[in-house]
Amino acid sequence: QVQLVESGGGLVQAGGSLRLSCAASRSIFNGNALNGMGWYRQAPGKQRELVATITKGGSTNYADSVKGRFALSRDNAKNTVNLQMNSLKPDDTAVYYCNAYFNLQNYWGQGTQVTVSS
Repeated sequence: QVQLVESGGGLVQAGGSLRLSCAASRSIFNGNALNGMGWYRQAPGKQRELVATITKGGSTNYADSVKGRFALSRDNAKNTVNLQMNSLKPDDTAVYYCNAYFNLQNYWGQGTQVTVSS
């Protein structure tokens, strides 16, 4: 079992920045080569979509809509991933969910609201 605790959401004006953090209850990046962590988001009336992920090997993947603005990093010692979000736009408004893919199972955090005002 994996528990994920998110923090860092909030309200920000367009052009501003926020940093989201997700702490896992165990080390995700050990073991299976497919293990990884990341962030997804879901806006009202829309499907959940990938924002950014990082693999055990350290490779990152970003949605086209956030490339160049968001940066995902990890702290192995703290079992944490951090999403730095810059140049935020109103279209980034959504509930952001931390995800861990661990030993062939998906785990989700409770979600944190990010609201970007115009």
